Amino acid sequence: MEKSLICPRFEKAIGILSQRWTGLIIYQLLNGPQRFCSIESSIGISGKVLSDRLKDLENEGIVKRDVYPETPVRIEYSLTEKGLAMEPLMNEIEKWSQAWLEA
Repeated sequence: MEKSLICPRFEKAIGILSQRWTGLIIYQLLNGPQRFCSIESSIGISGKVLSDRLKDLENEGIVKRDVYPETPVRIEYSLTEKGLAMEPLMNEIEKWSQAWLEA
């Protein structure tokens, strides 16, 4: 049996994007920095799953977490340069879905 010739980096990228909710989180953050509760309500994800995904994306260098020392403390999530580089990909997926998928 012939071994797959898929690039390990491509495989890792698909692995990141294929995690449930990850693509929607990235797509939502393309609108700019947002607070946890805003992301949670916008895409209808549970707080626990959102927390896990944001940590994963932060560890991958795709999302950054900014803490503002106010009372109460304000935390915002935004895309890093690496995350913003996904915008053309997300736009193409959106175009493809509008052309080929039913709502």
